[in-house]
Amino acid sequence: MAEGEQVKNKQIIFKDYVSGFPKESDMMLKTSTMGLKVPQGVKGVVVKNLYLSCDPYMRPRMRDFRGSYVEPFTPGSLYSYSVDVMQPVVGCGVAKVLDSGDPNLKEGDLVWGMTGWEEYSLITATETLFKIQHTDVPLSYYTGLLGMPGMTAYAGFYEICSPKKGESVFVSAASGAVGQLVGQFAKLLGCYVVGSAGTKEKVDLLKNKFGFDEAFNYKEEKDLDAALKRYFPSGIDIYFDNVGGEMLDAVLVNMRLCGRISVCGLISQYNLDKHEGVHNLVCLVTKRIRMEGFLVAAYFHLYPKFLDTVLSYLKEGKISYVEDIAEGLESAPAALVGLFSGRNVGKQVVVVANE
Repeated sequence: MAEGEQVKNKQIIFKDYVSGFPKESDMMLKTSTMGLKVPQGVKGVVVKNLYLSCDPYMRPRMRDFRGSYVEPFTPGSLYSYSVDVMQPVVGCGVAKVLDSGDPNLKEGDLVWGMTGWEEYSLITATETLFKIQHTDVPLSYYTGLLGMPGMTAYAGFYEICSPKKGESVFVSAASGAVGQLVGQFAKLLGCYVVGSAGTKEKVDLLKNKFGFDEAFNYKEEKDLDAALKRYFPSGIDIYFDNVGGEMLDAVLVNMRLCGRISVCGLISQYNLDKHEGVHNLVCLVTKRIRMEGFLVAAYFHLYPKFLDTVLSYLKEGKISYVEDIAEGLESAPAALVGLFSGRNVGKQVVVVANE
């Protein structure tokens, strides 16, 4: 392609900040133009996006809140290199390098990391990209099992929870990209594992596909405390929290002495203008519970070890993995919004293009 030649580039644009549950109409599909050469003097890469990841942490980015660990989306802002191109939604994805101004990456390399929700992206923060070496597994797995969600499950369970064989483990939102892996890691270690999910289909998936010892539909439980006592009559050693709110409150009174809680996410709170309070925090003192939130970015130094471990588990048939595939960039808004009503079954992935 000639230096100045432009191509059409479909993008998903975030329109404005959102209160309450997000809607598909909070985003729009727009077609712009883009050059497929890295601008002169820029240490970056131009990529063709193949797969995009829908993740719960993207919901807080739809608020104009600057006190979080990740900046909010900027409605209607512009790329610094082209006043004709609006900034798309940004998230994790898998892409193919088309042109490179970074000596560590070359044309044809496959990468995963932060990219735009668009057909083609110019990525200048190349230090955040991971080069994909193992292509004997589906590339879409690098949006989940072998990417950020998988690393989140690995770090949050092994590093934060310090699990031991025989312990009792509870996982909320257990059929999601992170939860399904936490439960399987725990089973491989010899733990007793229970998960919660929001539909019968997901509960069956936890027990029959992922090997959880038990699972329950939290929407059908009028009393979460009673449900937890039913499945954990002797208490919970480890709670991997993806939801917060009422579930966390019920778990606190059912924890065992010196239990550990890994706070990965609070999806039950993301669409509320005023977050729910937690009333049983006294249990942290009386039961000597260690509760710790974490950001996966602090653990990426473990990624090579994680990748070797999970690839081995996968190839040996020791873990299962389920994806929910949405076809086409235009399906991305519905796929993302569906996370917050539990519409997805497994890891939500958007297919943008074939390699």
